[in-house]
Amino acid sequence: MSEKIIKQMIGKAFLEIADSLETGSFEKKVKIGVTTLGSEHGVKNMIKGAELAKKEENVEVVLIGPKLETSLELIEANTEEEAHKKMEELLDSKYIQGCVTMHYNFPIGVSTVGKVITPGFGKEMYLATTTGTSATNRIEAMVKNALYGIVTAKTMGILKPTVGILNLDGARQVERVLKELNYNGYEIHFAESMRSDGGAIMRGNDLLGGSADVMVTDTLTGNIMMKVFSSYTTGGSYEALGYGYGPGIGKDYERVILILSRASGSPVVCNAIKYASKLARGNLVDIAKEEFEKASKARLDDILKSFSKENKKEDEKDIKVPQKEVVTGSIAGIDIMDLEEAVKVLWKKGIYAESGMGCTGPIVLVNEQKLIIATKILGEAGFVAKKGDIC
Repeated sequence: MSEKIIKQMIGKAFLEIADSLETGSFEKKVKIGVTTLGSEHGVKNMIKGAELAKKEENVEVVLIGPKLETSLELIEANTEEEAHKKMEELLDSKYIQGCVTMHYNFPIGVSTVGKVITPGFGKEMYLATTTGTSATNRIEAMVKNALYGIVTAKTMGILKPTVGILNLDGARQVERVLKELNYNGYEIHFAESMRSDGGAIMRGNDLLGGSADVMVTDTLTGNIMMKVFSSYTTGGSYEALGYGYGPGIGKDYERVILILSRASGSPVVCNAIKYASKLARGNLVDIAKEEFEKASKARLDDILKSFSKENKKEDEKDIKVPQKEVVTGSIAGIDIMDLEEAVKVLWKKGIYAESGMGCTGPIVLVNEQKLIIATKILGEAGFVAKKGDIC
């Protein structure tokens, strides 16, 4: 190492000590970049949010965009493409530890975890996920979204984040995968719905009340929810609440890049910078690596393969419908997309069954006397948890 570099490092250390003594804060200071081009509310809106963050948080903000009068450090870029290129260079060189931007394309496998304030009780909640694509298969994507949400919440200081799954197509399959992952050693703390029947499958009430630290959803639904939570008081054209669409998370992804909407107002810009600052201080990349390793040891990839629809589709040829009988016993926990397939599996085993809709969602109806054996069959076929959920 050259003498010049050593002197620069020593000088930087003394400056940081002097700054800490002046401000009374000894927390590690980080540099967060902000690209200023692309906002529907203009460059000044972005700069205003950055200046607010600088006042409120122990963070250095580096603007990346066109020249404009500001007290903040500015690296000039005159197009969004140029700004993103410079952002990546600054991140890869470690000059900045994170960046907030708009309209950035992540690779497949990476998606963002948004942070909102729920209107019911003012609780913070992480929406997993809000932009990007975790996987091309819906169930696999939502399972990975859950993992990404856990990574983010842990980085933000929640040691045992509770996880809820929004009641969407595929939710029951996702629940089963996560429960098996938990059984195999990857610790997951499931949230409990505020509705009387409880469970980890979340309803609209749970979104409003913040029943879970991490709310798992598909990305498109998460994106819509972010927009609703951010701008339900303004009519939609100006996002005034929350922390933005969050950091891109994915296996082997090492850049801390957080996304904003083009409609995000300066309060959200400010919060997104603070969000980025805390993620950088919390070592997001390192925690992500640790969590992915733990999930891999718990056989995540094998579980996802075993739960794929291709592995459990029955040959429909020559399936004879058993003689009809009274069906008052019900088995819950089956995803709506798999309901008819589950019925056919029982028919193939000689058990008459019908599909239906119960108090908590889709159910398979069988004769009371065949309830236990039917549940076991569906469990072995991967349609319900091994012990089943009997209503």
